[in-house]
Amino acid sequence: MISRRDFLKLGGLVGLSVLIPTKLGGCVRFFTKAPSPLNPLTSIKKYITPLLIPPAMPRAGKVTGKNGGNIDYYEIAVRQFKQQILPAGLDKTTVWGYGPKVAQNGPQIFNAPSLTIEANYQTPVRIKWINELMDANGNYLPHLLPADPTLHWANPPGGTMGRDMRPNFTGKTYVPLADFTDAKTQYTRYTGPVPMIPHVHGAIGVGDESDGYTEAWWLPNAANIPSSYARVGTWNQFFADKAKAKFDVDWGPGYAIFQYPNDHRASTNWYHDHTLGMTCLNVYAGPAGFFIVRGGPSDDVRDSRTGTAAILPGPAPAPGDVPGTKYFEIPMAIQDRAFNTDGSLFYPDARAFFGDVTPDGPISSFIPESDISPIHNPEFFGNSIIVNGNTWPFLQVEQRRYRLRLLNGCDARTLVLQFEDPRVKVWQIGNEAGFLVAPVNMNETKIYPAETVDGTGRLLMAPAERADLIADFSAVPEGSSFRLLNLGPDGPFQGLPLGENDLNPDHNDTTGQVMEFRVVAATSNDRTTPPQFLKLPDIPSLPEVVRTRPVVLAELTSPDFGDVPVETRLGTVDGSGNYVVKKWMDAVTENPGVGDTEIWEFYNTTIDAHPMHIHEVAFELVNRQRIVISDKNTEAGTGVVQVEPGSLLRPPEPWERGRKDTVIALPGEVTRVKASFPLPGQFVWHCHIVEHEDNEMMRPYRIGPEQSGQPVENK
Repeated sequence: MISRRDFLKLGGLVGLSVLIPTKLGGCVRFFTKAPSPLNPLTSIKKYITPLLIPPAMPRAGKVTGKNGGNIDYYEIAVRQFKQQILPAGLDKTTVWGYGPKVAQNGPQIFNAPSLTIEANYQTPVRIKWINELMDANGNYLPHLLPADPTLHWANPPGGTMGRDMRPNFTGKTYVPLADFTDAKTQYTRYTGPVPMIPHVHGAIGVGDESDGYTEAWWLPNAANIPSSYARVGTWNQFFADKAKAKFDVDWGPGYAIFQYPNDHRASTNWYHDHTLGMTCLNVYAGPAGFFIVRGGPSDDVRDSRTGTAAILPGPAPAPGDVPGTKYFEIPMAIQDRAFNTDGSLFYPDARAFFGDVTPDGPISSFIPESDISPIHNPEFFGNSIIVNGNTWPFLQVEQRRYRLRLLNGCDARTLVLQFEDPRVKVWQIGNEAGFLVAPVNMNETKIYPAETVDGTGRLLMAPAERADLIADFSAVPEGSSFRLLNLGPDGPFQGLPLGENDLNPDHNDTTGQVMEFRVVAATSNDRTTPPQFLKLPDIPSLPEVVRTRPVVLAELTSPDFGDVPVETRLGTVDGSGNYVVKKWMDAVTENPGVGDTEIWEFYNTTIDAHPMHIHEVAFELVNRQRIVISDKNTEAGTGVVQVEPGSLLRPPEPWERGRKDTVIALPGEVTRVKASFPLPGQFVWHCHIVEHEDNEMMRPYRIGPEQSGQPVENK
């Protein structure tokens, strides 16, 4: 049998779309029979599509707040459409994306990724988020991708009493396939209306009613939704009432209105869907975009030579730009995808894709006869790289400095990026929550201790991490072209250096490449401040720590099928190091007091790295340290973790020194972060490998006391 790890390496290159059941020894086993999806080696030409620079999202206008003051107002819908993601000549791809339903002084463009929301410090942004996943007749559109109804998920067909839970499959299936003889182990994908709820990732100090709580989703206002379906999630009405009292706004069928205060540090944020149990599918389908906050004291960069205001590369896209405007600040969302031969998105429609459901594989049955979900895959790695919505694009750059705001928007892939030409000088000046303590010369910085620095700029980025860069192309000869490479693995990231099995044989020609840069002569003088002379804004110290909170990251395996992964989970650790995992539905165990500052310790007992994200706060990475794991029971999710005797504290890497909202927690280590929790409310923390997040590696947490009238779940 092919191993789990080996199959993951092939995952992006082998497509599985037909399940054929066969009776073997009284059990239903599955094997696969399907052609490969579109082969990127032979079918997708590289570097023939220019990089799209997303325009700024046009506002619907300005409104006055309940207590006065101007608010930037947007009406943004999510819709289904076709987009030329693959090179011209190949079929367009049906995707979802956000766009302006009402546009004032700007283009009414729907795209994946979507237009960039430009926000200003202490100017609130109010958005009417509208779910318009409907056809021209007002009927709902089913999901583009295979949704597994056996997870703990939004579950609209469950009605008011059965929403936001794992359905009970005792004795029958949720949606049986009529042509299968053994209905107890056969399932079909969910084909009903799609729930959505946006989350602005990196919005700090936002109220819980506007954070995109995973159980506050809503369906489109479609005409054909069965009356038995729940149209909103468990927390939707509670938050609607809060929004009414707080902002004097009304939520309605198919929409909600969120407000973001933008009183945190200038930063590179992004928005994406956050629906319970469906985030990986909804985000993979396309709806995501940048949300950039500018201005304020944390945006006051100085020239260390003169003390005067520094000049950073710009402009960036702004509302009202005329066509042909040159941009020297460019957001870049890097994602991996796979495609079918008709141009449609490929995503696994069976657990068999993961490699442990074969005639000789360990898994022989699914829920309810075992604990294995039949469709959901623990991770997925696509075989094609897209940047700003196109496969392997190119960007023409002048011989000057550019500001590049990078986002790792992949489902599970950790990127190790390298600017191929050492004459490109790369400085990182910021990460998720704003500017770093000081600029970091990435041409001279090791990204793991044993690395030999060869002068090329390298970056390490886990899913959801961002990097604010200055890339200087002035020393690269006119007419040169070079690539941005990805040295990262084609499977779960376990740290650096990479192992010999981390890359598939075609990596160098597929996922090992990201995009191409083509250098032309500068058309004007570059007046920007050289990055080595940038004095970045001071970062205020966090208050005194009142509590250290140890938590655990664990992978559960099946008691029915041995070492087969079932779920990844989060849990608690007591004072003696004993840990126990929790489900999403379990009561809140992380409950900081309002105004408290805590250190959270992420004890990673799994074999993979996890990008950990805490909503509502920006934290300081304190250190990392090796741990010892004993009495580990992967079926029960219990064990003991202790700091390895004599192990050294590893301080943050230079590019991690600042404020972050997502951090890589490496296997066999404890990763410590410090955060303050100033605003009361109900939020979540989770792994940002979205397949993990969708299958129990997310937990609710509450700042302060329970709220009057809040739903009984997760108290």
